[in-house]
Amino acid sequence: MQTEKNLNSPARVRLAALFDEASYKEIGSYVMEKNAPAGVVSAYGYVNGNPVYAFAQDQSAENAAVGAAQAEKIAKVYDLAAKTGVPVVGIYDSNGAFMDGTAASLNAYSTMMSKVSALSGVVPQIAVVAGPCAGSAAMLACAADFVVMAEDAELYLTPSCGKGSAKDAAANGIAALIAEDDKAAIAQARTLINLLPVNNMATVPCMEYDAPAAASGKDLEALVASVTDAGSAVELGAAYAGAAYTALATVCGSTVGIAATNKTADKLTEADCVKLARFARTCDAFSIPLITFVDTLGFDGNAETEAAGAVRALARLAGSYAEATTAKISVITGKAVGPVFVALAGKGSNADFAYALEDAYIAPLAPEAAVEFLWHDQLAGAENLAAKRTELAKEYTETLASAMSAAQLGCVDEIVAAADLRAVISAGLAMLEGKRVTNLPKKHSNFPF
Repeated sequence: MQTEKNLNSPARVRLAALFDEASYKEIGSYVMEKNAPAGVVSAYGYVNGNPVYAFAQDQSAENAAVGAAQAEKIAKVYDLAAKTGVPVVGIYDSNGAFMDGTAASLNAYSTMMSKVSALSGVVPQIAVVAGPCAGSAAMLACAADFVVMAEDAELYLTPSCGKGSAKDAAANGIAALIAEDDKAAIAQARTLINLLPVNNMATVPCMEYDAPAAASGKDLEALVASVTDAGSAVELGAAYAGAAYTALATVCGSTVGIAATNKTADKLTEADCVKLARFARTCDAFSIPLITFVDTLGFDGNAETEAAGAVRALARLAGSYAEATTAKISVITGKAVGPVFVALAGKGSNADFAYALEDAYIAPLAPEAAVEFLWHDQLAGAENLAAKRTELAKEYTETLASAMSAAQLGCVDEIVAAADLRAVISAGLAMLEGKRVTNLPKKHSNFPF
C-alpha cells in the first residue's frame, strides 16, 4: 500500500503554479481509494492575495480514476468554500471513473454535481481542463462559471463522437479561454480570480490601473480600449458567436463586464443571444457592473431560424437583461434596430443609464425598410428609384431615427461624444456603486429554453 505523497505529481505541480509563491495547504492528503491514494489533490491558499480553494485530479494515482473517496475530497472543498465564501478552482485531468460494473461511480459524480450546483452563483467557479475530461466530469466542468482549456486537453461526453478538442469547445461556447498548455491555462485562471469578487456578497475588486491611450479607429476593439483601463480587457468566448463580444475588464481600477454586438457581423444569431444572455447572468450573479455597447441591425432571422424557434433565444436575452439587478449602462454606438434595442438598451432592459453616441441610429426598422413603409408614395413616383431611396434613407437616419429624436422621446438618457464616453461611464459607475434592487419573490425566472 502506497503511503508517501508524490510531491512531483502533475496535480501538485499545477497547484503550485496556481497559488501565490507555490504555497498551499493540502486537505486529506492521506485519503486512500481502493488501496491507492485518492486520485485528486485538494488544497487551499492564496491567488493574487485572494483566498481560494482548489482541487487537481492526479494522473499519477490510478490515472485519477474517480471513486467515492475522490468525490468526498472534492465535496469537502465545496463545503468549505460555501462556509467561507471563497472561489473554487477545479483542475480536471482524469481518464474517468473506476469501472467495476456498479453504480458506485454514478453516485460519486452525483455527490460532486450537487455541490457544484449548490454553489453556482454564490462563489466564482473556474474549471481548468488540463487533460482528459469526459462524460460526467465534462458535465461538472461545464457547470463552472468559466472553463479554461489547454490546447491539447479534451472535453467530451462520449468518446465515439470524435469532437472533444479545445478548439471544438471554444467554437461551441463551452471554453471561455484557450491556452497553449496547462501552465498557461492556470495563469489565465489566476487572471480571472483577480478580476472576480470572492463571492456574491462581496464588492468587485479595485486595483491600480493605467488610463487608456487615446482612441484610434471606430471599430469595436478600439471602442473597448478607449473606455477600459489599459491592457485590462480579457475577452471571453472569442471563438463562439461571431457578432457578440464579451469580456471582463476594469474601468478606473474596478472590475466591469463588457458586452457588445457587431464584433464581426451586424446581426445577432441565436448563438450570439445565448452568449450575451449567459454573460449578463454571470455578471449579475456576482454584482459585476455590466456595460453594453449596442450596434446591430437586429436578429438575423429567416424562415429556417423562425421555424427552429429562434425567438426563444432573443426572449431569453431580453429576460436575462431585464432580471439583472447589477449596475447596467447601455451605449448605442451605431445602429440599434427593433427588438434588440428593447432587449439590450430600452426600458425593458432596466438599464440604469442609456446613452447614445452622436451619430447613433435608433429605430424599429432598418433605413431601407422604414422608407418603404413610411414613404412608399414618394418612391412610387421617383424617376431614379435607387437615388430616391438613398435620399429618403439618409433623411430618415438624420431625423426620425437619430440620437436626438430618441433622446427627445426619452428612449435614451443622454447623447455623448465618443471622446467623452469613458468619463461619462466612469461617473455613472461611481454613482451606481450603492445600487440596491430586489426583484419580486420567486424561486427563479422561467425563460424559454
